[in-house]
Amino acid sequence: MNASSLVYKVAPFSSSEPGPHPALILLHGRGTDENDLLGLLPAFDPRLLVVSVRAPFPFSYGGFTWFDLDEEKGVDTEQLLEGCHALLRCMDELEQNYPIDRKRVFLFGFSMGAMIALTVSLLHPDRFKGVVAHSGLLPQGDQLKYRWNDMAEIAFFIAHGEFDPVVPVEHGRRVYERLKNAHVQAEYHEYPIQHTISDESLSDAASWLQSHLNPL
Repeated sequence: MNASSLVYKVAPFSSSEPGPHPALILLHGRGTDENDLLGLLPAFDPRLLVVSVRAPFPFSYGGFTWFDLDEEKGVDTEQLLEGCHALLRCMDELEQNYPIDRKRVFLFGFSMGAMIALTVSLLHPDRFKGVVAHSGLLPQGDQLKYRWNDMAEIAFFIAHGEFDPVVPVEHGRRVYERLKNAHVQAEYHEYPIQHTISDESLSDAASWLQSHLNPL
């Protein structure tokens, strides 16, 4: 389906509860699409209405990307903000068309998906209950007005591979330190893996999500 120019897939949902339901939005990494993280579905609590969203910009080597990022220029902050705004518009439409509990919306991002998850949640913490950021980093820039003083109702699960050659583990550690220094609810987990999601990291993230599903 297409929402505000973003393509997404809603996973089959068979909960007998009337709703509204907690929702989990999956955000893929650079060069893939909305199908990439669907294989994770069996790990998640069946109470979650799961939506996998495609990034808005075509990637030159195939697939899609949330924003431009290279070693010389770093993050394209304007495009990053465009990606955030597109995701929020998509969420608006999803919340209008599906029985989603707006007080229990979670993000699960991998790699660049983790970067967009961190950015959009720190800019708009009132929209989310929790964030799983796996193998990502926290973009920086004067245009990014993170709301560090408004983070009381949101929690973070930060996961990273100890041997990640794409996004070195130091980036994950810095994300956690920044969150901790701002007194944000956060957990940090490191795994003996490279740039990937392991059975162990997925299990830990799924358990963390389950623990945060109780209604407010």
